[in-house]
Amino acid sequence: MESGLNRRWDEETFRDGQRNGKLKSIVISATKEIEAIDLFCGAGGLSYGLRRTGIKVVAGFDLDPACEYPFRENNEAKFIRADIANVKGADLDALYSPTSIRLLAGCAPCQPFSTYRQGAPNPTDKRWNLLSEFGRLVRESSPDMITMENVPLLEKQDIFCRFVDTLESLGYKTSFRVVNCADYGVPQFRRRLVMLASRFADISLISPTHKSHLTVRKAIEGLPSLEAGQVDASDPLHQAASLSPTNLKRIRSSRPGGTWRDWDSQLVADCHKKETGQTYPSVYARMSWDEPSPTMTTQFYGFGNGRFGHPNQDRAISLREGAILQSFPKRYRFVPIDQPIHRKIIGRLIGNAVPVKLGEAIGRSIREHIANGAENR
Repeated sequence: MESGLNRRWDEETFRDGQRNGKLKSIVISATKEIEAIDLFCGAGGLSYGLRRTGIKVVAGFDLDPACEYPFRENNEAKFIRADIANVKGADLDALYSPTSIRLLAGCAPCQPFSTYRQGAPNPTDKRWNLLSEFGRLVRESSPDMITMENVPLLEKQDIFCRFVDTLESLGYKTSFRVVNCADYGVPQFRRRLVMLASRFADISLISPTHKSHLTVRKAIEGLPSLEAGQVDASDPLHQAASLSPTNLKRIRSSRPGGTWRDWDSQLVADCHKKETGQTYPSVYARMSWDEPSPTMTTQFYGFGNGRFGHPNQDRAISLREGAILQSFPKRYRFVPIDQPIHRKIIGRLIGNAVPVKLGEAIGRSIREHIANGAENR
């Protein structure tokens, strides 16, 4: 019989299809459950997206203790705090059910390959080899399917080529491509590399689901208004960082979609008056209402860190607004109710997350792959 989660997913898909004027029929496998383990699980964005398509997430691994509460609370799965380098294939095998279709998922930390880092990639960075550890766990545990999400620049690195070669040498069919998350319902321009692999047959990510992109207005306009430094009484995560008197003048002089070049000269920061600062026009800037947001970084809550100014309120976007722009649902919990919110920690969890809607697209790709009889080939 189908699980209640699978039935709920079918019902949600049907309602979404009715609203969008289209409906894709996806057959749920009634014989085997797909179970996933999420390596480098973070706050659980990928897992939450997979679960919304009926895939059972049995566990998530991460070394960051701040990830435990949001992952467990929202995903109803075991959280295991561990360095992936110390995890063995047998540890993963013990978590899967004997008869399940096994999916190994993950997003190794992307900072070594990100365009936002300073300087050239550094192979001595300990995070550089985490993708190799992912490959080792594939060899040791032999999952049926694999998915990985990361920054686009990883595609050009030898370590990624070796990872793909490892999978193909083990008999997996692989596919990967760079996608814009906005094409899959994330209200954010965010380019990511998505890889899928299967022991059964060829597999690929589903085609884009949203020709019309969701906008900042659609995502966050309905939230309560805030002033800089204010916290919403009903949702502590809906809080905005304070602004200095100078930055308050700057944001009041900023227009949606504009840059600091629109300001009076006395407001322009000294660093931007230098030739080297001329190439950073999108810091100290407001978002546009009627476009997706820019890429959410781990410091999106700061007005001076990018185009993170609210479109018409004189403040940077709140932690909750950043989470929504990452396509987390408004009810997603990041800290216990009675615990203080540390903006830097929560910003890191949100900015590093796999957008939930991209996780859904990955989950739908896997379900369609199995529904089309891949496991019987």
